[in-house]
Amino acid sequence: MSHSISSPISANRRRFLMGAAALTTGAAGFRFPTPAIAQGAPLKVGFMLPYSGTFAKLGKFIDDGFRLYVERQGGSLGGRRIEFVQVDDESKPESATDNMNRLVGRERVDLVVGTVHSGVAMAMVKVARDTNTPLIIPNAGANEATGPMCAPHIFRTSFSNWQVCQPMGKVMFDEGRRRVATITWRYAAGSQMIDAFKEGFTRAGGTIVEDLALPFPEVEFQALITRIATLRPDAVFAFFAGGGAVKFVKDYAAAGLNRTIPLYGAGFLTDGTLQAQGADANGVRTTLHYADNLDNPANRVFLEAFKAKTGQDGDIYAVQGWDAAALLAEGLKATGGDWSARARATSAMRSARIDSPRGPLSFNRAGNPVQNVYLREVRNGRNEVISVAGQAVDDPARGCRVQA
Repeated sequence: MSHSISSPISANRRRFLMGAAALTTGAAGFRFPTPAIAQGAPLKVGFMLPYSGTFAKLGKFIDDGFRLYVERQGGSLGGRRIEFVQVDDESKPESATDNMNRLVGRERVDLVVGTVHSGVAMAMVKVARDTNTPLIIPNAGANEATGPMCAPHIFRTSFSNWQVCQPMGKVMFDEGRRRVATITWRYAAGSQMIDAFKEGFTRAGGTIVEDLALPFPEVEFQALITRIATLRPDAVFAFFAGGGAVKFVKDYAAAGLNRTIPLYGAGFLTDGTLQAQGADANGVRTTLHYADNLDNPANRVFLEAFKAKTGQDGDIYAVQGWDAAALLAEGLKATGGDWSARARATSAMRSARIDSPRGPLSFNRAGNPVQNVYLREVRNGRNEVISVAGQAVDDPARGCRVQA
């Protein structure tokens, strides 16, 4: 059974929930009430994802991937039936705390899965920490979530912003790019991804000629594209996603820059966007922890099942949702479906080894995935593997105090 939450929270309810959240900070051991474990009682999973706006398709594919994995297990994980509650976070950080409190407080979910936008995710992390609610992040790469804000019950089945971009620095330098301009949205994910690329690129010996940015989620790129043409760098490294990525790649090609200044980026520039970008994306090189033509048994099974279920080609967002369900399954299997044995469940999740469509997937002490990062190139509408840019890349988890 699944249902959606779309009605606004009343002022009284908001005051109540915010007051309850405040109590979690001042009263040791307090958390919102959770359902009693009963034989046959479903485990309630709260989806807090963008179902509208710039990242709507990304959120839908995460949702689809998670549900598909559960469906293929007969609707249960570790013998526990799964029930879903979903809320549209609209990629709005200002609404994130209220939305998260609603799932944990009124809906009394056992675990939350979300989200895409890093600013929203960090508000979710705070509530998850304050209320001791397990959280699986299936996309947002904010470094802090598995850095200073890490916790034993917080996991990520996606990436850290550092993890997917730092390897590209050496790749581009080795390909002869010495002077590079960067471009992104001016928000947490954009800044962290650009910083990670610059760390790898400057360490290899490269020079950043200029950092260009515009506010999220604006898509008026023309002035910055004109600036790139004036700078004439050896290449451009970009981070955009969703609808913004579609428009940037098309605008870049329309200006003719794709013929003279090669475009590189974080994989989200071309993942989930290729159909809309069309031939304008050909030749774009990106680094990511997945590629369309990865040839392994798990990926073949995933792609076939996703296509049969949705009629669409699976991508990294669907993979991250699929793997979030696979990770939850590890915790439930370890406890025979008893979610009240929380410490044993999360310990099993932390030590999980998952045969993912992306390749081998494990987790570090901070709950961040350890995984391969691939160099891909867009060829005829697919992100195809060129090489492994980084083998079993492990985020440094800077600031995390969780013990190994």
